[in-house]
Amino acid sequence: MKTIARILKFAKMKTFAFKCIAIGAALALVASLCVAQLASIQLIDGRQMAQAATASRTSRVTLSAKRGRILDSNGTVLAQSVERYTIVANPEAAQEFTPITCNKNNQDYCHQIDGKPVGVTGAAAVGRLLSKELGISAMELGADLSISGQYVVLKKDVTPQVKRSIDDLNLGGIVWGELSSERIYSDGDLMGSLLGGVNDDGTGVAGIEQMENKVLTGTDGHQTYQRGNYGGEEIPGTMTESVAAKDGSDVNLTINRDVQWYVKKILKEAKSSYGAAWAIGVVQNVQNGEIVALADSDEIDAGTDAAKMGASRAVSETFEPGSIGKVISASGYLQTGVHKMTDRFTVPNSVTENGQTFKDAFSHGDEHWTLAGILQQSSNNGMVIAGKNYTDDQRYEFLTKFGIGQSTGLDLPGESNGVLTNPSSWDLRTRNTVLFGQGYTVNALQLTNVVATLANKGVRQQQSIVKSTTNADGKTIEVKHGDATRVVDEQVAADVINAMESVAENYSKFVKVDGYRMAAKSGTAEVAGANGSLSSIISDYSVVIPADNPRFVVTVVMKDPQGSYGGLTAGPVSAQICEFLMQKYEVPVSSPRTDAIPVTW
Repeated sequence: MKTIARILKFAKMKTFAFKCIAIGAALALVASLCVAQLASIQLIDGRQMAQAATASRTSRVTLSAKRGRILDSNGTVLAQSVERYTIVANPEAAQEFTPITCNKNNQDYCHQIDGKPVGVTGAAAVGRLLSKELGISAMELGADLSISGQYVVLKKDVTPQVKRSIDDLNLGGIVWGELSSERIYSDGDLMGSLLGGVNDDGTGVAGIEQMENKVLTGTDGHQTYQRGNYGGEEIPGTMTESVAAKDGSDVNLTINRDVQWYVKKILKEAKSSYGAAWAIGVVQNVQNGEIVALADSDEIDAGTDAAKMGASRAVSETFEPGSIGKVISASGYLQTGVHKMTDRFTVPNSVTENGQTFKDAFSHGDEHWTLAGILQQSSNNGMVIAGKNYTDDQRYEFLTKFGIGQSTGLDLPGESNGVLTNPSSWDLRTRNTVLFGQGYTVNALQLTNVVATLANKGVRQQQSIVKSTTNADGKTIEVKHGDATRVVDEQVAADVINAMESVAENYSKFVKVDGYRMAAKSGTAEVAGANGSLSSIISDYSVVIPADNPRFVVTVVMKDPQGSYGGLTAGPVSAQICEFLMQKYEVPVSSPRTDAIPVTW
């Protein structure tokens, strides 16, 4: 029995041993597999996994370049980009947020609203903390933070002050600010559509902002670094690449802000006092072609949708110049040798030419006027009589030489060239109406440069509105402009200016600046009204001051003013502008006039 018992005991022990060995072998196999996998992870895949982990934390952050400023001729800022922030948040982190109740030991990192506990957790708590700073309801913010994902924009164009206040809410890793910029304009409607505006991407889409977009736009930089799980904060020492942003260049205009402000003010007042539909004003420096002011009566703030959707009326509006166009014809008469300014004419009340009858704006008997007198009296009849030996090709030639029907070269968005058709398309009436400023259209800039060409001794300057650019390094580069072109001889220009001074004297009861001689021409033209018929009036006046030493040309154009005639409406408005210019620039008073060309015989 004992033997059998020993055998059974030995068998059990043997079976147990086999089981232990089997279990040990299985455990050893599992351990070997684990060691092999660990070795694979650490030794074989470790580098790839480390790279993947680093990549998941690595961010390439754009450093936005600041758009250049737009400045007036004295360096006054008209448009600039200012520091702003886009406030963003991590919704998933917000949903896990639990505010820390404040006590005397945790003031640097606790959460409270007006000294009281937040009262809720999660996205609702973050919304309550942010509501006052962002000016958005806590409910709306809570909804924005309750979505899935790790990035949501809460508000754009937040000031640095607001961003700092948000930083003090102790929401690091949940809410942060990303640097951006906002385009602001210093004077509202002072230059309105002329400055234009930028779109949401900061690209110029209208006005000077569009015209000079390439110059104003900088080049963005970037930084590459690792950041914490909740975004926003940079992990110190992880910066691997940093390329600085290069800001855009400043654009320095020829426009003087003070003159622009005064012209704008006067145009608004004139529109109201004369009941006009609109008014436009241009001030040009005779000596260099620079535009000192370019304004209209429209009240459109720069940067608004209205400014971005439409061009400035001062460059887009076209009209028949009326009798101001007579100075072009008179210049052509003299330059071609058809007439001299002292030539004598008998001008009747009406003239019939090629079956077409022409009358002056006022009734009169036979008048004895020189060519200078015809200009002074603004006689359509006289211009037709004087133009009998002035061919259609010559008429067209001098209109084009003075820039009619052509771009001013300013490249302002929305600028219209006006309309000047070829002589082959002129009918028997148009070939004569072009002699007195009808049958073609211009904009205010073109008309101003016609008179400025005569004031500049017959040399047509390339107009300019951008004087120079200044890059981010402070280097200023003068903008090159087209070459000046002689249009008529110096003596021809002098004789026409002389006759225009007689025109100004004729209006001296209504248009004058004490102490200064002026050379001017008025215009009045019928134009199409809203119904398409000739039911509207354009009244304009262009003046050189001082006439004896030209510094400026001022042009004012009005539509449908009460009083109609340019000399009685646009004229007095231009005189106000002229007076301001003489005072501002301290221009010496004129010497007495002693060389007037006779106007009658």
